Amino acid sequence: MIPDSQQCRDHDYSQPDPQPTSRDSSYQAPGKVQLMRSSRIYTDQVLDGIDRVGLRDNAAHYLSRVLRVCVGDGVILFNGNGRDYSGNITDVQRQQVNIDLTGDVNPVKESPLRITLVQAICRGERMDYSLQKATELGVHAVQPVFTHRVGVKLAGKRLASRMDHWRAVVISSCEQSGRAMVPGIWSPMSFEQWLSCNGDTESRTLRILLDPLARMGLTECIIPDGDVCMLVGPEGGMSPDEIDQARSAGVTAVSIGPRIMRTETAGPAAIAVLQALAGDFRSR
Repeated sequence: MIPDSQQCRDHDYSQPDPQPTSRDSSYQAPGKVQLMRSSRIYTDQVLDGIDRVGLRDNAAHYLSRVLRVCVGDGVILFNGNGRDYSGNITDVQRQQVNIDLTGDVNPVKESPLRITLVQAICRGERMDYSLQKATELGVHAVQPVFTHRVGVKLAGKRLASRMDHWRAVVISSCEQSGRAMVPGIWSPMSFEQWLSCNGDTESRTLRILLDPLARMGLTECIIPDGDVCMLVGPEGGMSPDEIDQARSAGVTAVSIGPRIMRTETAGPAAIAVLQALAGDFRSR
């Protein structure tokens, strides 16, 4: 499918008229069915019972200046409530894009296995990578923790800014992967706080710690019908004292193979294993 690129490219977004025309959907290659995937955009607005939505700021910029959408193009909106909403673009301006909602769309189903990634905070792009891939793989929530070997200092405005950034990374991954539920990003806490607030031995939550020296492999775990909390250490790994504390608190140490992985690799790799064992990676 070839868009009417000249009309889209030359449109003056500073003027309300003329509006860009929709892309030509009449052409199909001989013998082929032409498919076009609608863009998925997150908004924090209420979408239930709404006929028209106006997107501004980053969402409007992304649609109008990056994707160069045209009037008539389809779009999927979601706000994290577990539902997708289809719509058609009716107006494109530099600062705002208006969309008429046309109905609900069946979203990607969430995994029956609720995995919380307890990730020791790592630097910059490594943390972003871990959050991005964990979201794509279906993690339910992320709990950042400070351990002994975490070298990142976060507090006050810097912490608030980092939390906003992490949430943006997760939302972007939801847009890309088709998820209509946005995983929770909880406020960072210390390793000791996490142990104490998750120490209910009667809980059906399986709590595991990734440890390359553990004798038990992840695939040997008996995964209950409840949730899974998985602790991943920082770049330097968990200290021996922390591993002992975790085991004393009922956390099971497991390995995910003979190789030592980076912190940003270990979490997503283990999530994939868990999804294959008891989540939505199993054959249907």
